[in-house]
Amino acid sequence: MTVTPSTEEATRAAVQAFLGYRLNGDTEGLTALFSDEVDWMLAENPGVPWIRPRSTAAECAAQSGELAAHTVPEKAGASVDTIMVDGTDAVIFGQLWGTVRETGKSFEGPFALRLTVEDGRVTRHHLYENSRSIADACTA
Repeated sequence: MTVTPSTEEATRAAVQAFLGYRLNGDTEGLTALFSDEVDWMLAENPGVPWIRPRSTAAECAAQSGELAAHTVPEKAGASVDTIMVDGTDAVIFGQLWGTVRETGKSFEGPFALRLTVEDGRVTRHHLYENSRSIADACTA
């Protein structure tokens, strides 16, 4: 694969769009940004209602709404520490936190999100997070 500055610029632009859509809860924008088929990976966690297998643009975009529905908005968020871009791949490092609406328990921890962008659309979404903390917060 030949990597040109324009490839990395396009990847960075898609990552910035992704973050903006997530921040604003823009499911329509996310659906348009995700590829029709997405290589979605998030460690299975049956006790967490918003963590499940996904593969279509609509399923992937719906995850942020499902997360919002199960957490307390004023006690949930994320911060981005670093964004690294190499060709069509990007990795976002940061911290996330939240409080589960049903249990009142909180979770927090670091995350790393690997995105791959091809033709302006996200084709890979692999999230690595503190799944133990999230599972514990979802358990009554």
